[in-house]
Amino acid sequence: MSLTCGIIGLPNVGKSTIFNALTSSSIPAENYPFCTIEPHMGIVPLPDPRLKVLEKIYEPEKVTPANVEFTDIAGLVKGASKGEGLGNQFLGQIRQVDSIIHVVRCFEDENISHVEESIDPIRDVELIETELLLADLVTIEKSIIRLDKLSRSDKKISANLELVKKLKIFCDEGNPARNFSCNNSELGFIRSMFLLTSKPIMYIANINEDELVSDSIGKFSNLLFTKFEGEETEVIELCGKVEQEISTLNKNEQLEFLAEYNLNEPGLNILIRKAFNLLNLETYFTGGESEVRAWTIKKGSSAPQAASEIHTDFEKGFIKAEIIKYEDLKRLGSEKLAKDSGLSRLEGKDYTVQDGDCIFFHFNV
Repeated sequence: MSLTCGIIGLPNVGKSTIFNALTSSSIPAENYPFCTIEPHMGIVPLPDPRLKVLEKIYEPEKVTPANVEFTDIAGLVKGASKGEGLGNQFLGQIRQVDSIIHVVRCFEDENISHVEESIDPIRDVELIETELLLADLVTIEKSIIRLDKLSRSDKKISANLELVKKLKIFCDEGNPARNFSCNNSELGFIRSMFLLTSKPIMYIANINEDELVSDSIGKFSNLLFTKFEGEETEVIELCGKVEQEISTLNKNEQLEFLAEYNLNEPGLNILIRKAFNLLNLETYFTGGESEVRAWTIKKGSSAPQAASEIHTDFEKGFIKAEIIKYEDLKRLGSEKLAKDSGLSRLEGKDYTVQDGDCIFFHFNV
């Protein structure tokens, strides 16, 4: 399953630094706007401690984690929706991703310029959101014109036309399309419009090294947390510079570095897991002597849909799914003990796979 998180933000906020740390890449991260023009893509393994437990149980030849795909998109500027700063090109790149990670600069550094000449996280967030919303309104207006013409010969299209008109009113008031209330059928049509503000979004407060070791939240990142307080929008703190340093170290050096900063794990691990969740994904496991593997599925997937991730034949010839819960397997320490304890069960086509299910599929082709 290939779904992508797009990393966006103003120029010089640390997008490429974070992307480099995530993907162990070395794309340029310079102190000038539009250092990144073409999008850069990277596939990153999902940190999942459950795989270590399953590895001890099955002792396989290899272990394969789930992955998350990231795209580093060039910095947007004011006027992007009108083509400023290669805006049309960059907005088109955002349109192709499935969710958005917005990096916001929350640190001061006189050696790194800011396109707006000052540090103001709220202004920066609203600037980007405005450009995305303006681009969406152009798309919505074009859609209204097209649907209006089609509705004259097809009355079924009238319902979609009225829906889009309501959406336009909503967005005209400064609201992102993701907050528009509608039923599942209407949501499906809105998704087909590929609106930028309909994509799920999370924010990274890119902080400095001093704030990372501080017991209190810095004034700039606090503004960002306060803005989204009480909302479901995810905001996390990350020091891109430190994360890039950590990514270049070996395992032992990383542990020493993390201990020095009193961190349990790299901040990137948290980011990757949050990004995975933002894409509405979860994992199930298969295990045996040859391989333990985490498979990626959309939340709410049925057993046959989950089986298709292994091979389409598994879905076509699906008979049953033999399920053992990860927690039961971890507690008992072996598949045999789990089965002997009656903790293995057979599920049919209607079963909704749960995150952490350990599955053996029965199929016939």
